[in-house]
Amino acid sequence: MPTIISTINLNGVRAAAGKGLLAWLASTEADIVCLQETRATDEQTRAALAPALAEGWWLTHAEPESKGRAGVGILSRREPKATRIGFGSNEFGASGRYIEADFDDVTAASVYVHSGDAGTPRQDEKYRFMAELGAYLTRRTGEFVVSGDWNIAPSELDIKNWKGNLKSAGFLPEERAWIQELLAAGYTDVVRTLHPGVEGPYSWWSYRGRAFDNDSGWRIDYQLARGDLAARAKQAVVERAAAYDQRWSDHAPVTVQYR
Repeated sequence: MPTIISTINLNGVRAAAGKGLLAWLASTEADIVCLQETRATDEQTRAALAPALAEGWWLTHAEPESKGRAGVGILSRREPKATRIGFGSNEFGASGRYIEADFDDVTAASVYVHSGDAGTPRQDEKYRFMAELGAYLTRRTGEFVVSGDWNIAPSELDIKNWKGNLKSAGFLPEERAWIQELLAAGYTDVVRTLHPGVEGPYSWWSYRGRAFDNDSGWRIDYQLARGDLAARAKQAVVERAAAYDQRWSDHAPVTVQYR
């Protein structure tokens, strides 16, 4: 059966709910919505999403251990058959950065990779997370898609000002090589596959300056699929706001329709 999956970094679920997230959920045709950076407890997240939950959405959520950071979730039209938080990591099991849910025809995961900061302990932490996550994802089989904010632009096509960011976290050679390793292990970047050879489509724009108006962005939100699901990807759209003042996050939903 057809499946539509969206992924969106909320930049805080409580703030997003007050700016337009609830209206978007009421209008979207997505069957599954992967959320990142809820920045809230389970209770706070459910309270912010209460109108959507009352309309029938199911919420699976992994709250962050650090207040005001991370937090991932999955909203779905039907109740998952099973859910799992984390990927077996001792260091990152309670970080609120990975969650997955099983449905009849697909397992969907939501991931929030660290933003990092080149040459700092924070970047070292990002690399440790990437190493453990990569090992886990490489072992996965079946109809599986992991969506989220990867905080890595895979190639020069995925960042407007790539020449000025060669030494910036999110575009470092080690980070981009890690994404290529996942692709070599059997994953498909379905958004790039459906938009070959074009700049973007970008999914994040800084709030600073006129980045959004000039479409000077980064493509760091995407869906990696494996199994027959990857070949079923039919259409991918970045739901970019019509104007700066209509944004409810500094990211835009990335929506993929699978046959």
